Amino acid sequence: MCSSDLANNLQFPAVSQLKDLKDFSQATSGLIQNFSSLLKEGETVRFSDQDQVMICTFLVTAEYCLDTAQQLQEKLKQKVDASLNEEINFSTELDMFHASISNCLSLLVQELDIACDAPLISMTKINWSQVQQVGDQSMYVSQLITTWRGMLPRVRECLSASRKYFTQFCVKFVSSFIPKFISMLYKCKPLSTVGAEQLLLDTHSLKTVLMDLPNICESAAMKPNRKAPAAFTKVVVKGMTRAEMILKVVMSHADPPAIFIEQYVRLVQDPDAVELGKLLEMKGLKRHDQVTFLALFKEMNTQDGIDVPSPAQQTGSPSTHALAEQSRVKKIG
Repeated sequence: MCSSDLANNLQFPAVSQLKDLKDFSQATSGLIQNFSSLLKEGETVRFSDQDQVMICTFLVTAEYCLDTAQQLQEKLKQKVDASLNEEINFSTELDMFHASISNCLSLLVQELDIACDAPLISMTKINWSQVQQVGDQSMYVSQLITTWRGMLPRVRECLSASRKYFTQFCVKFVSSFIPKFISMLYKCKPLSTVGAEQLLLDTHSLKTVLMDLPNICESAAMKPNRKAPAAFTKVVVKGMTRAEMILKVVMSHADPPAIFIEQYVRLVQDPDAVELGKLLEMKGLKRHDQVTFLALFKEMNTQDGIDVPSPAQQTGSPSTHALAEQSRVKKIG
């Protein structure tokens, strides 16, 4: 579903019509309900450039009203008799302004998130098993970067007076995008080694751009001279590094299985059997061929207090190497 201009979707009463704080509270509540109606689960609402500017305007206005209401509350408490301080409470109005700001951020993240869907879907439709050589970044990467360059500068400019909320927008977006990107990686199967290498290059390219996403611009000459916030960078590094590690595991040799499992446990944080199965499918292994790998992983997972050796180490738990040897013998037989 496409939206018409957002201004046509949201109706505001004139300021002159607001007789007191109760009317103001009701008007604000109506605004939040209108916002929420645009976030109904299962519906796809797209916002034009003008809509995005309007949403940012709502956010900045709500922030101004929030600050003003807080200051007014404190000033009134200073002016009245101390016994009446508890009677002055704008918490309902303050909560509404906070909710308005949160909804504005959600709408902006939703728009950018949906705009990334088409390039990510095209990534999954590439025949990665037939990739013959590693080249420049794939087309879907360029499409994602173009999408970001189209929206980020506009939102940053509109929120120039509300920098902390622009940072929140960026953090919320990458927190949504990176898990979606990883879930799409699982669908890129089967992968040849060269295909995995190309995906790894693409992932690194995306990571590099995402690291500086708050400063992304339409041209290099317009690039702001500032570092991305540390809180934002932390989210990107953790998420995209996991994506890189997943691909490095897929690039590892499956034989012997014990070494492959050790590589998985060593490289990927919080490994689990479900994800391991997805990685094995990315390598092209059928379900019945995954039994040995999953059994090894389960055994390692139950050996509390035992460090998992790296592939470079020649020693390990006897039971692990016994299973690996059984796998080799079975293959030779």
